Amino acid sequence: KEVHFLGHVVSRDGIHMDHSKVESVKNWKNPESSTEIRSFLGLAGYYRRFIENFSKIAKPLTLLTQKNKTYVWGDKQDEAFRILKEKLCNAPVLALPDGPNDYVVYCDASK
Repeated sequence: KEVHFLGHVVSRDGIHMDHSKVESVKNWKNPESSTEIRSFLGLAGYYRRFIENFSKIAKPLTLLTQKNKTYVWGDKQDEAFRILKEKLCNAPVLALPDGPNDYVVYCDASK
C-alpha cells in the first residue's frame, strides 16, 4: 500500500517524490526569466530533502532572482539547472526509522 500526500508517496519502504512531479521536472525547459527561475526553484525547494547540498547547487540560479540583477544565463546556471533536474528525477527513497531499534541523531548547533 502507498498513500499520495502533498506531492509525496508514502509507503512501507519510505517516502519518495510523486511520479507526476518527476515527469514535469523532466520536461522543464531552461528558464528565460527570473520569474521562471523562481517557479522552478519553488518546486525544487519543496523536494530539497531529497537533494544533498541543495542550496549550494541552486546558488547560481538563486543569484539571478535578486532585484536589480541583470538576467544572464551562463554555463554555471545551466549546470546548476541540469544537476537539479537530474537529482530530482533520480531522487532516493527516504527510509523510515526501523521501529524497535535505537538510532542516534547527530547535529552540530555551533554554526
